[in-house]
Amino acid sequence: MIADVVAKTKIRLAAFRFSAEYTPSQFATKAEMTRLSSICIYCGSSSGRTELYGATALAMAEALVSRNLRLIYGGAGIGIMGTVADQVLKLGGQAIGVIPKALAHKEVAHPNLTELHVTQSMHERKMLMAEMADGFIALPGGIGTLEELFEIWTWAQLGFHNKPCGLLNVAGYYDGLISFLDHVAAEQFVKPHHRAMLMVETDPQLLLGRYASYQPPAVKHWVDKDET
Repeated sequence: MIADVVAKTKIRLAAFRFSAEYTPSQFATKAEMTRLSSICIYCGSSSGRTELYGATALAMAEALVSRNLRLIYGGAGIGIMGTVADQVLKLGGQAIGVIPKALAHKEVAHPNLTELHVTQSMHERKMLMAEMADGFIALPGGIGTLEELFEIWTWAQLGFHNKPCGLLNVAGYYDGLISFLDHVAAEQFVKPHHRAMLMVETDPQLLLGRYASYQPPAVKHWVDKDET
């Protein structure tokens, strides 16, 4: 239960709700004003078939802490999600979780995070994670990981934010997806500059290095900020 987690760990517990005044255009303005201080990691609540996935989660955590970047993630203490959070905390970094109330009540919430934000819904969870982070990286994961990645990448394409998005391609996990995305671009359903927004690396430090110097393409977005 949420109360048990708070009582045992004395973590800060916060709830997030949408404001009627909160709009994508405000999100975009905030994105332009921020520096690279927090990275949102999307990844599996399972550990996967091979230990390589867990090893890469450890490497990702080490890269974040070495660059003094806070971890923003889905708040669970299981699977790859738990692995990356545990390692960030072990190395003295900050791990901030965002979890919907329904999952927190199922006792999958990590008990020792720097902060745990409990939201009313999955939609609020994703919006808060997007607002708090300065960039987004998908490690190996399932349907939820893919859904979160594609949504935040779509928001970048639409001009709702200017934050970098990328894949950490572990042991060829995303090879098939990358090939398909290149096919989608070749078939002219995604413009080349929008396809290029999604960066791909196999090494966490290389990917974060690209994030540090990221500049969004100077092209007209599908939606201008004054139209949102």
